[in-house]
Amino acid sequence: MAEGDRDSGITLAELLAAFSLATDLGLGQPMEHLLRAWRIAIGLADRLGVAGERRDELFYVAMLSWVGCVADSPEVAASFGDDIAFRAGSFDADLAGLSGAGFFLRHAAAGQAVPRRVRAAATLVLTNGTRVARGIQSHCLTTAVLAERLGLGPEVGTALRQFFTRWDGRGVPAGVGAADVSPLVQLFQVADVAEVHYRHGGLDAAVGVARARRGGQFAPAVVDAFCAHAGDLLGGLGDTVDVPRLLAAEPALCRRLSERELDAALEGLADFTDLRSGWRAGHSRGVGELAGRAAGVMGLPPQDRTVLHRAGLVHDIGLHGVPVTILDKPGPLSVTEQERIRLSAYYTERVLARPAKLGRIGAVAALAHERQDGSGYHRGTGGAAVPMTGRILAASCAYRAMLEPRSHRPALTAKAAAGALHGEVRAGRLDTDAAHAVLTAAGVEGRQARRPGPAGLTPREVEVLVLIARGAATGDVAARLGISRKTAGTHIERIYAKTGASSRATATLFALRNGLLDPLDL
Repeated sequence: MAEGDRDSGITLAELLAAFSLATDLGLGQPMEHLLRAWRIAIGLADRLGVAGERRDELFYVAMLSWVGCVADSPEVAASFGDDIAFRAGSFDADLAGLSGAGFFLRHAAAGQAVPRRVRAAATLVLTNGTRVARGIQSHCLTTAVLAERLGLGPEVGTALRQFFTRWDGRGVPAGVGAADVSPLVQLFQVADVAEVHYRHGGLDAAVGVARARRGGQFAPAVVDAFCAHAGDLLGGLGDTVDVPRLLAAEPALCRRLSERELDAALEGLADFTDLRSGWRAGHSRGVGELAGRAAGVMGLPPQDRTVLHRAGLVHDIGLHGVPVTILDKPGPLSVTEQERIRLSAYYTERVLARPAKLGRIGAVAALAHERQDGSGYHRGTGGAAVPMTGRILAASCAYRAMLEPRSHRPALTAKAAAGALHGEVRAGRLDTDAAHAVLTAAGVEGRQARRPGPAGLTPREVEVLVLIARGAATGDVAARLGISRKTAGTHIERIYAKTGASSRATATLFALRNGLLDPLDL
């Protein structure tokens, strides 16, 4: 079996459930909002006799419904200020008619000076909100594109393109309403709004908003079913969602991705994450590719190279919790704004904490902004506490970002970026070997100039050290690397001599101390 065809141990449902936590942050909602809304929608589907084969489609619609909000975040911020606060407030407003007009006018150019707000409000009135409608349509189309990239069926794509339709036909696309609206959308629209109102105001608030929008935004039959069973649908939500148990109960959601399919899915999510800022297109994909190649230069084992590539793809997923007004601010950040940025690494780790196979990727991804001198975030760890995978990812992210323009500076040339990276090494913030591996992988420094590893270890010796530290005997090392037992033994003898180790235990401690062995793998 080809490596890419092997079972990754992760299902698409698990991956999207994790990604939905990041989407929750972008909506200004607590994590698990979308998962809780899905549970409500499933309950409604059962009571309305929706066919069983539609349950898996409903899950994917629920997890992806708001993903497109990432794509239009810069546009939303330009018109309405803090995009996260804007979306959080939208759950309280019926976005059609006078109610919708009032909501948009109140948020026009929020946070800006009064003259700017007046001009923005006037533009909304004079254009009849056409720019808003185009943004919503773009949201739906980009979400459907992601669903296609993930290999989801046409019913899911159709539903996602209709997410902002209304029963009364006054949504986007205009004129699509009533029976033309996908049943999946009808179910989830009610569940999505009801979950927020239930969390804020209890059962009466959830029932009240459903009744108020009956026949307008919401399908009457779905509202009637919700109101008749609201106590049961909402009362069993609990404080947290047991995702593994819920997904295990849905057989259609349990097919695991191959290694190749997992990479493709992570690349899709990485591309959409970068859309959150107009300056970051391609950043995550570039970091992932660079980090994976640098791990090869360093001589790390194949599994570490794979994890590093994937961690690079998702290292910025926590930025969903940071408003675009902060991400793209052209001037210095305030202390509060800096803290929002620092929290993004924490969010990355939280979002990717489960299942365990994804948690391994998330733990490395969260190290992208740590620094050797402890000045990074979110934990502020440094030195030996940062494994080599984290050191390589930090250097890869820093170098790649230097090559890209940002709102506060132009892009650097490869030569200037290499110089700046060396400056970070001299200042003690980045690891010497990691930075050199990154620049070698980027083609800026030649392999012949490569510095030896800790204690003068060669890349092959680093690879052998990692294997024996993880419990491999001499024969296991030979088999894993495709070398003779005698050659493996020679490598081990040289490793012991160079590092001063006298046993596997002391060799393991040396590897840990120098960041060559990730503690998460032990």
